[in-house]
Amino acid sequence: MNNTVVISTPPHVKSRRTTRGIMGDVCIALLPSAIAGIVFFGYMAFVIELIAVLACVATEFVYYFIAKGGFAKKCKNAKSVCISWWKQFDLTSVVTGLILALILPVTAKWYEVIIGSIFAIALVKMFFGGTGKNLVNPATAARVFMFVSFSSLTSYVAANFGPVLEGETLTGATNLADFLLNGNHQSALSTLDLFLGTGVNGSIGETCKLAIIIGYVYLCVRQVIKWWQPLLFIGVFGLSAVLLSGFYFTPYRFDISLFLPHILSGGVLFAAVFMFTDYVTSPKGVYGQLVYYIGGAILLALLRYFTKLEVASFAILIMNLIVPLIDKYCIRKPFGYVKVKKVKKQKEGK
Repeated sequence: MNNTVVISTPPHVKSRRTTRGIMGDVCIALLPSAIAGIVFFGYMAFVIELIAVLACVATEFVYYFIAKGGFAKKCKNAKSVCISWWKQFDLTSVVTGLILALILPVTAKWYEVIIGSIFAIALVKMFFGGTGKNLVNPATAARVFMFVSFSSLTSYVAANFGPVLEGETLTGATNLADFLLNGNHQSALSTLDLFLGTGVNGSIGETCKLAIIIGYVYLCVRQVIKWWQPLLFIGVFGLSAVLLSGFYFTPYRFDISLFLPHILSGGVLFAAVFMFTDYVTSPKGVYGQLVYYIGGAILLALLRYFTKLEVASFAILIMNLIVPLIDKYCIRKPFGYVKVKKVKKQKEGK
């Protein structure tokens, strides 16, 4: 009898699916947004996507090579270390690089993308032990790091067909429409523009909501994510944003027509589908997930209301940091657990 005990990092799924297979599905789901970004923003979007993916994969390889002694004994073990890396390569660095590129504006410089990619993989992922052990989403942490480090990442160009022209920039919020910027609740862009991404100032992969929805449907069909998770987040966020928007009026006014502009502005849909649903940095139990998505939606609505900026990455980062507390207090029911019924004690004398 084989008494070998196999210890692995969560999530634990007893099936033929592997981490590499799941990450491959995520890459496929991200392709529509990546292609839409290239169509809307031109060749520079492709350059940023390529640089981010290559930099993330290269950083993972170099870190692994050094940690496994690839340079030891005059690189005598270099070949075996390279083979070992390839066998364990699970495409997580590809997903991180692609997500990071898609949440960046096309104004990002090539060296900024490389620095952000190194930060995401080396410091956020590999430093804590690699896949399944990072505390926060690597792409999210890198985006926040780049936001506070490089001023060029606060300028966004309008999503148009063809190369980006000089002067087509907007400094400040991404595609948060005029109703968020000046309080008059009148957007120069129609709901259809916000949905398709035409003329919207924003990041590469966040502008075309149709492409994001295609990716969402694919992930649901492949059972990579649960269909209700992004919908719960989007619904709670939209209602919270509408409620907060009513404070622009005197007296207070609840305007449900603002629901769609709110959820179609900024990176709400992209964050809900591809970032909040990260296996490693989200709660493992259903009750914890409910707290996570509802709390994250309300937090994002509050941050956007008070800052008038696209701060989805900050909301995700904050929620990632409190996931251990959520898992601690929202205790999961063990698999196969049956609650034991208490037997009432009979009174003496009966």
